[in-house]
Amino acid sequence: MSYYAGIDVSLEQSSVCVLDGEGKIIREAKVASEPEALIAWFGSLGLAMTRIGLEAGPLSQWLFAAMKQAGLPVELLETRHVRNAFKTMPVKTDRKDARGIAELMRMGWFRPVHCKSISAQETRAILTTRTLIEAKLRDVEMSLRGFGLKVGKTTPTNFAERIKELVSEHSNLQVIADALLAVREVLLREFRSFEKRVRTMARHDERARLLMTTTGVGAVISLTYAAAIDDPARFKSSKQVGAHYGITPKRYQSGEIDYSGRISKIGDKSVRTALYQAAHIILTRPVKASALKSWAMQLAKRIGMAKAKVALARKLAVILHRMLVEGKPFDHKLPNQVAAA
Repeated sequence: MSYYAGIDVSLEQSSVCVLDGEGKIIREAKVASEPEALIAWFGSLGLAMTRIGLEAGPLSQWLFAAMKQAGLPVELLETRHVRNAFKTMPVKTDRKDARGIAELMRMGWFRPVHCKSISAQETRAILTTRTLIEAKLRDVEMSLRGFGLKVGKTTPTNFAERIKELVSEHSNLQVIADALLAVREVLLREFRSFEKRVRTMARHDERARLLMTTTGVGAVISLTYAAAIDDPARFKSSKQVGAHYGITPKRYQSGEIDYSGRISKIGDKSVRTALYQAAHIILTRPVKASALKSWAMQLAKRIGMAKAKVALARKLAVILHRMLVEGKPFDHKLPNQVAAA
């Protein structure tokens, strides 16, 4: 007899449901959201589990890795897929969610998600923190510019002095400016620290150095892409990468209706942003000439700059994955490398 389980993960306790091959509920319980507790609970059942499913999330990856190491047949499910499957449920509870996940495992109607390695997760955390600090730094600076005083063009070095000069005759604004400038100083220091750390990581990461041989790809973009891909072998074809990160058009076909829309924007947003930034640099900056840049410029003349950047981002996704698979640097003079994408 085959047995299937679904786990609805929560912060303190997770709901667990076990079904047999005919869909009959064998066991339901609330188990502490700890790897040891879940592993012990499944061990106490005395059943040979066929599949155990849990929805992807911050806690799920931690639980998944430990349960996988313990030899349990666990699968990490795509959140969007699970959410759409549960839309028909009139009542949503943790117990029903666990039953639903177990049923998905029994029917085989699920899409597994790759659980990233610890190193990839750490790299992603550093890049996310850097982006967060950069955004808050920009917010503080824009707040300082919103006092109704003409700041004008400044540099990171003279920005604080310019603000102090403008608010010197306004006591209330001076109090606000002093507080915000103190916050800016801390954010700027930490941002520069992360910038230095990211560049050091890129220099010592073999895959990042390989990706940086590509026009328009720097330390942040290379680390973002390498951490997201993690294991290049998980993609059967390099052409799947563009669709995986939502850089391919959506399509709707029904009867006589058949049209393609905008890009799907599914998957990791940070990867799409990084690839689009690389495409923007290639098309708008005086970078080294390459077959890739020539192709993109010709495309921009036909369909416009905005669409060309998206098309170039998708092609970059394919090329960079192929580079990781083959371990070969980008060849600026090789048109076949571009055509293959």
